[in-house]
Amino acid sequence: MENKAFRATGFGSLNLKKRSDEMYIEKGAGEISDNELLALLEESVKGKALKKVLILPPDYTRMYSGAGKITRMYYNMLKDVCEVDIMPALGTHEPMTKEECTAFFSDDVPFEKILVHDWRNGVVKIGEVPSDFVKEVSEGLVDSKIDVEVNKRLKDKSYDLIISVGQVVPHEVVGMANYSKNIFVGCGGSSMINSSHMLGAFYGLERIMGRDFSPVRKVFDYAEEHFLKDIPIMYVLTVTTNEGDKTLLHDIYIGRKRELFEMAVKRSREINLVYTKKPLSKVVVFLDGREFKSTWLGNKAVYRTRLAIKTGGELIVLAPGVKKFGEDPENDRLIRKFGYVGRERVLELAKTEEELKNNLSVAAHLIHGSSDGRFKITYCTKYLSKEEVEGVNFNFMPYDEAVKKYDPAKLKDGFNTVENEETYYISNPALGLWSV
Repeated sequence: MENKAFRATGFGSLNLKKRSDEMYIEKGAGEISDNELLALLEESVKGKALKKVLILPPDYTRMYSGAGKITRMYYNMLKDVCEVDIMPALGTHEPMTKEECTAFFSDDVPFEKILVHDWRNGVVKIGEVPSDFVKEVSEGLVDSKIDVEVNKRLKDKSYDLIISVGQVVPHEVVGMANYSKNIFVGCGGSSMINSSHMLGAFYGLERIMGRDFSPVRKVFDYAEEHFLKDIPIMYVLTVTTNEGDKTLLHDIYIGRKRELFEMAVKRSREINLVYTKKPLSKVVVFLDGREFKSTWLGNKAVYRTRLAIKTGGELIVLAPGVKKFGEDPENDRLIRKFGYVGRERVLELAKTEEELKNNLSVAAHLIHGSSDGRFKITYCTKYLSKEEVEGVNFNFMPYDEAVKKYDPAKLKDGFNTVENEETYYISNPALGLWSV
């Protein structure tokens, strides 16, 4: 890749649309090429007097977002003209390994340039969302204030530009992922993470997933409007699909205004929402072992499919890389202790158990990861034992036994027939939302 900074580029037939500092390319069913992408990214920083830049990509668990490539392009473009830091928006996820960083960003990005976000200790409070606002947007379900915390680096005035990169895709907590979520959760602190996740859980997944203007999104909008005005953020929003290991970048939106996010939401809803046309009796979901190493992440298999699974049906989760439940030891311990016991039971426990009261993101996760007894969930693992899986209220099947019957190499996305039984297969739950 060329390392020329701020190269003047003629866009020709790129379908680029630009207004002031906002720009985007929409390819519809087509794919944005690397040359088109590079030209757009160069245009987004052209003419800016930059001395120091902070890039906030997602982590390896969003490997099909296109964000790794975008981060690499920005780094190569800027490294010779200004100082560049990269801090993955980890949220509560564990830090990326050197191998994951290389796979995600390529070895163009030195591992020592990767900063680690600490959601417990590395944040500063910049404001609070008042309780009356939270009560209003939650329809009275929650009436407590929410502290707004972000990583200390976002308040570092030495940064001329902060580039927040991420994918707009259906999400169980906020409705549609990214935009300011990358700041308030990905680079946020325990108060916002815990409170926003519990707010979403109280309000209900079925009312949130795949929709804009959820209660959680309204909280983020309030915080963005009131507390981020003086921070030089530029959002880079992608809409993607995948073919096997290949990410297809269809649309990209760059700027600050919410309108760009709404455009991305519209496009993502068009290509990332899958309607099955009938309730599904048997669903098999594969979790790529490189991306999904915990049920904390792997339970996307549960909540991205629950709208499509019929009562009394079964979800089979092929999870060759899942070795634990939580992303960190404390969350893992709490999941093992309380288990995926359903919404009503978790809400009761969150009132009486101090450990859950103080870790509401775990309580929300336990709600999200349960079928509420409506359908059977079977986890097929290599590393977690039968006792461990059943201990958190899932059913268990050894992975090697499961893949003899449900072989990912032989199944196609969508409807299949396995041993005379209609089976619906999903190769990656992270990129979509399935509904009747």
